[in-house]
This record gives sequence, structure tokens and C-alpha cells, in this order.
Amino acid sequence: MAKLQGLKPEKVFQFFEMLCSVPHGSGNTKQISDLCVKFAEERGLRYKQDALNNVIIWKDASPGCEDLEPLIFQGHIDMVCASEPDCGIDMKTDGLNVYVDGDWVRAYKTSLGADNGIGVAITMALLDDDTLRHPRLEALFTTDEETGMFGANGVDLSELKGHNLINLDSEEEGSLTVSCAGGVRADCLFPADWETASAGMRFYEVVIDGLKGGHSGAEIHKGRANAIRLMGRFLYEAEQQMGLRVASMEGGTFTNVIPLACRAVVAVPEDKASEFEATVLYDAAMFKNEYLTADPGLAMHSAPTAAAERVFSEQRTRALLQMMVLAPNGLQAMSMDIPGLVQTSLNMGVVRTEGEGMALNFSVRSSIQSQKEALVVKLDALCGLLGASFCTHDPYPAWAFKKESRLRDAMAKACAAVYGKVPGITATHGGLECGLFMEKRPDFDCVSLGPDLREVHSVRERLSISSTEKLYRVVRSFVENWE
Repeated sequence: MAKLQGLKPEKVFQFFEMLCSVPHGSGNTKQISDLCVKFAEERGLRYKQDALNNVIIWKDASPGCEDLEPLIFQGHIDMVCASEPDCGIDMKTDGLNVYVDGDWVRAYKTSLGADNGIGVAITMALLDDDTLRHPRLEALFTTDEETGMFGANGVDLSELKGHNLINLDSEEEGSLTVSCAGGVRADCLFPADWETASAGMRFYEVVIDGLKGGHSGAEIHKGRANAIRLMGRFLYEAEQQMGLRVASMEGGTFTNVIPLACRAVVAVPEDKASEFEATVLYDAAMFKNEYLTADPGLAMHSAPTAAAERVFSEQRTRALLQMMVLAPNGLQAMSMDIPGLVQTSLNMGVVRTEGEGMALNFSVRSSIQSQKEALVVKLDALCGLLGASFCTHDPYPAWAFKKESRLRDAMAKACAAVYGKVPGITATHGGLECGLFMEKRPDFDCVSLGPDLREVHSVRERLSISSTEKLYRVVRSFVENWE
């Protein structure tokens, strides 16, 4: 039986549950892309699916609306896969176990993918509604937004006739987003310089977990703990005092997600084992106290583990931990022009042991290009001093505010009619695909809106049912009254 049956709007939640029924993490989008194609085929709608699994669907204007300017509705079909160890599913092969919790839709012990599945579902409901008065509708469903906006970067927009694009990837009811930060991924690689561990070394597994994590754009200013950063602090102290060596480290899932867990295997001299175990307990209490309000679930613990075949050299261990301690992380600057808006930040998002060494990956964001570049230069300089290689990739441009916008004015009017007040005109520190689209098509005008979502990119992600119902009324009214 459908878990979301009976929720309003019925079609929206029907399509959302359909999307949730197949795996669709970033980089694993063929199945959900094919589902979008099947949706179009069953309704006799023209579509195009490209090699990146992007899908464009067209619906001709309803009678009498043929002369109206077409409207483009856009969302991305990939999601961030976060899960608890006992969730009971493999997110690479299984759909989500969705359920209703009061006014919220959630997924059992996993992220929900309402970012951005609900935007895609709303667009499908519009395409499916033959009672709707509408101009030509063009639906653009992109892939791998969460890992670098690869779909938006590679999609061919030449067949789109519309110039007005409505992005449904925002997360706050009653706000119209009209600008966003630009960003880039930054990778640091520390050569391992492997050595065989000295005799008399005791190995431990150290784990920091229980953190909230969250979206590195929307929640970077909330003071939440970063598991990789904390692991660096602890291990650097232990290396200085006890001659600790790192054997391996794994933490974080995506560069745009604040890491909620980190695991390290380390070697400690036998005569320092008791001191190490005491330091773990001391620092666990210290970290817990530091983040008592922002991250009350924080925990750190260690346990003896089997000896590793090799460890980082003394020099490489120290250089890696120095980078983890010294590299900038988190909120860097607030906007002086828009109250409450984060202007510049970066997230130490992923650490991984690789065959050739240790990779440390960052997501850098700013609405000021020069500040983004300054952070990149700082990371590059640190890597140079510490003997690591450095590169950047997957840049995406900021979305600049337009002083005049017929699209924004029309959407604001539709919002005011449903919400009973004029919507807030906002910018976001999170990355949106609109900047890439407008770089390809300078003639575009864009606006972004969405329902209330909470704690996206985490196992606590949830979607407001009532907010979704109101948003659908806004969008439907906007389409019917478009002139």
C-alpha cells in the first residue's frame, strides 16, 4: 500500500513516492531518469534524455494559450544518500522507506531526497493536469547537482523556447530566492610515504560520531561540529605528545555535507597507551561541552584494533594533522548588504585514505568571487607548505540579482494570494543551478522557491505536507495567470 496515499495534493505525493521507490543518489541516476522518461511516454509527451541522464519534457500549450511565453520548470533528480547503519536498505540499489510523521514526510533512518524530489514531483503534477490552463511547459530534470552540478553543466538548452525558469529547489516557504553564491570543490592530497609500524606500537580505532551534520550551504552558520575537524584537533594533540602515527582515516560523505562522523585507525607507542586512552576520555568530554547546544549528540570513543600493515611516516602524519588543524573551515564572512546572509564559507567535507595517500576535500562558497578565490589561494598555500598537491574542480558561478524581473513580480503576486503576505525576496548561500543556466543562456530570467524542508542531506530530513500543499497552489495559480 502506498505510504503517502491520501496526502494533499494527491498527485504531487503520488509522484514523489514514485520517485522515492527507486535508488537515485548522485552518480546513480539512470533508474530515476528512465522513470521520468516512462512518465512522459505514458502521457504522450515529447521528451529528450541525454547521456548524463538529464531529461527534458515538453507539453504543448492548452487551447487559447499558444501565444503565451513558455515556462520552464526545473529540478534535479539526484539526492544525497545519508543513512544509519541499521536502516535496513542499500541506498545504491533500494528505494526509500517513506512514512508520515504528523505534518512531515520522512524516510526511515535515511535521508528523504525531498531535495529535490519534491520539486520534480510538483512539476510532474503540472504536466499531468489536463484541466490546467497553461502556456507551453518545458520541464528540465537535471542530474548530479549535489556532487558538482554535472547535469546542469552538461545539458543542452538549445531546444528550450522559454526564457523564464522556475527552479523548485528552495527550502523555505514564503520566500523567493533570486540570487545564490558561487562555489568550487578543492582537493588536497597528502602522499602517504608509508612505513611499517615500529615494534611495540598499539593500534586503536577512534570514532567521532553522533553529530547533526547538515547542508554546508544552508547550515554552515549554525555552529555545528565538523567530525573531520575535531578528529584533526584530537590526533594533532596526540601526535605532539605521544608520537602517534595515522594508518587510515575515513570521514564525511559529500563535500557539501557537514561531516557527521569520522573514523581513524592510529598507532601509539605501547608505553603511551594508557595516556592515549585517558586523552580520548578527556577530549570527548571537552568536545561534548563545547558543542552542548549546537551538537548535543556528539560522541568520541576508541577501542583497540588489529595492527595495520603500514602507517604514515612521522613527517606525513604531522603534515596531514597540521592541515586538518590549520585549514580554514566553516563560516568566513557574513554579507554586509543582506542581513543574515552568509557571504563566504568552506566545508572540510571528506577525508579518505587512498592508495597513494590521504585526500582531504573541501566545498568553497562565496557570493563574492574574489573571496572565493582568496580561500582557494589559502588552501593552495597551506598544501604547498605541507607537501601536499592541490587542485580545484567543478566550479559553478554565482547567480546575480536582476533589478527588474517580470517573472519575479508574477510569482510574488501568486505567493501573496496564497500565503496572505508578500514573499521575502532572498539570496541563498547554497548553490543553485540557476547561475549555470544563466551563464549558458543570458536571456533567462530565474526564480527559485520551495516548501518547508528541514535538515536536508541528513537522516533527519523532513518535508512539510501542509507547506507542499500551499506551494502547489502557488505554482498552479502562477501558471494559470501567466500572461
